[in-house]
Amino acid sequence: MPSTTSARTVILGTGGTIAGRSQAASDNVGYRAGEVSVADLLAAVPALAGHALEARQLAQIDSKDMDHALWQGLAQAVADELAREEVQAVVITHGTDTLEETAWFLHRVLAPTKPVVLTAAMRPASALMPDGPQNLLDAVTVAGWPGARGVLAVAAGRVMAAEDVRKVHGYRVDAFATDEAGPLALVQESQLRVLRPWPQADADEAARLVQAIRQPVTQWPRVDIVTSHAGCDGALVPALVALGARGLVAEGTGNGTLHAALEGALRTAQSQGVAVLRASRCWAGGVVGQPEGALPSAGLLTPAKARVELMLRLLLQG
Repeated sequence: MPSTTSARTVILGTGGTIAGRSQAASDNVGYRAGEVSVADLLAAVPALAGHALEARQLAQIDSKDMDHALWQGLAQAVADELAREEVQAVVITHGTDTLEETAWFLHRVLAPTKPVVLTAAMRPASALMPDGPQNLLDAVTVAGWPGARGVLAVAAGRVMAAEDVRKVHGYRVDAFATDEAGPLALVQESQLRVLRPWPQADADEAARLVQAIRQPVTQWPRVDIVTSHAGCDGALVPALVALGARGLVAEGTGNGTLHAALEGALRTAQSQGVAVLRASRCWAGGVVGQPEGALPSAGLLTPAKARVELMLRLLLQG
């Protein structure tokens, strides 16, 4: 059952479609993201009235425009709130486009033992049938659930781990999936049906990462993504290295396979000190195995998450 204690849940607003508004209630695509305050989002869900909540507006952006500075500020804000004894959890309202990247970033830099729950919507708050209110209510339910922990994403009744969640549809309200792993839990009529253990992260490395971002990072390591495809010539690789890329994620075909021209260019960059990871452009499956001599694998991480992972590794190297 949900927690009945007086512990508080802090809601941090960053904008997104969940806070979007369009001129016509029938328009679910021609809206402006980040128009509605997080306080107004909470007020629009009467069922939240009985919960002990605090709200803070950190940003009002379309999440396609997420940047490293906001990530840093968000991580510090979450850490500060979780350090308060009376705070049981943090919920973050976010746009859907980069939610999986933000989730992985927070998972890696915070390794929280309390729940940090990201939620979002595919329809703006002004829609005839917005999905944001139910997602927000579900996120608060998860935040207060006994035993819940780690960085989680909640949407369309599913609770997903930061490592597994990915956006797989550009329009439907059930836009997120979790590959073969499946959801951690289901939210069913304000009750949680827990299916798998809650996630855990590397606390020691997270402590080092938090220390690294305690002060404003003036120069985040540049990491770019290059895609393998028919007719690929690899010419982008030296161009990106010339622009200062310290890391490259190769979005490979199938099980992380790479066009010969792209692989050759990546090996040249690697010999020049550029870090490289192989991911897959397939939405499910990731990269399985590490054949001898192959470029390093990103494992099950999507290319977008692999980019975040490589950036953080390089940040620790200085």
